[in-house]
Amino acid sequence: MSRRAVLSGASGAREGGAGASARYLAPGWFTARVFNPAVALLTRRGLPLAGSRVLAVRGRSSGEWRTTPVNPLEVGGVRHLVAPRGTTQWVRNLRAAEQGELRVGRRSEAFRAVELPDADKVPVLREYLRRWAWEVGAFFDGVGAGASDEELLAAAPKHPVFRIEPLR
Repeated sequence: MSRRAVLSGASGAREGGAGASARYLAPGWFTARVFNPAVALLTRRGLPLAGSRVLAVRGRSSGEWRTTPVNPLEVGGVRHLVAPRGTTQWVRNLRAAEQGELRVGRRSEAFRAVELPDADKVPVLREYLRRWAWEVGAFFDGVGAGASDEELLAAAPKHPVFRIEPLR
């Protein structure tokens, strides 16, 4: 599979749910084998980079914990998770489980995840790009934090966004 493999159509997307088309941009070798493992290791050791956390979600088939580094984002006092690469495995697992944990060091926060409809994603995507464009901007097809609301709304179906609601 190529680094920028794109899946489209209804396959992989939840029927009737947010994101009518599924899109996944696979990470390159360096990201998958070096960067993400390094960020996850540092975060597990209690040294998060740029506010990173390790997302833990039960696998939708295996029930085993699956982990990946993520960048939670607070907008208007509400925390969110944004999937810059599209409908990744963690997105599919979170849609199925509807809850997970955000971990840093020995601390773990259980949460409920609520996927946002595309119309509600604009301010979250704008802030996400403002804060992390240096890391994820390439996955937004030229759309940046300074884009119009219409441009961000057009990009919204490609990027699942979840509101994080603490369980404890």
